[in-house]
Amino acid sequence: MGTSTENGSVEQQLLSFLEERTKTSWAPDRDLFAEGGLSSLFAMELVVHLESTFDVMVAGPDLQMTNFRTVNAMVAMVDRLREADGE
Repeated sequence: MGTSTENGSVEQQLLSFLEERTKTSWAPDRDLFAEGGLSSLFAMELVVHLESTFDVMVAGPDLQMTNFRTVNAMVAMVDRLREADGE
């Protein structure tokens, strides 16, 4: 299931999602939580979004806040999970 999607890269899609939901522009390396941007509740929304959009399963050790702090961290996690799935 190649979900590299026609709509752009994982990074572009995540940035669009974040901007749409928060009405704020985000740099890929900006800490989404430390700067008061997002709550831990929003992190759960990110999990659901990542799973449904990129066809990955985020569970166990991947459910750490460090994997959701920046867009770069989420992109790396999605890439790693896809690779583990053989995509």
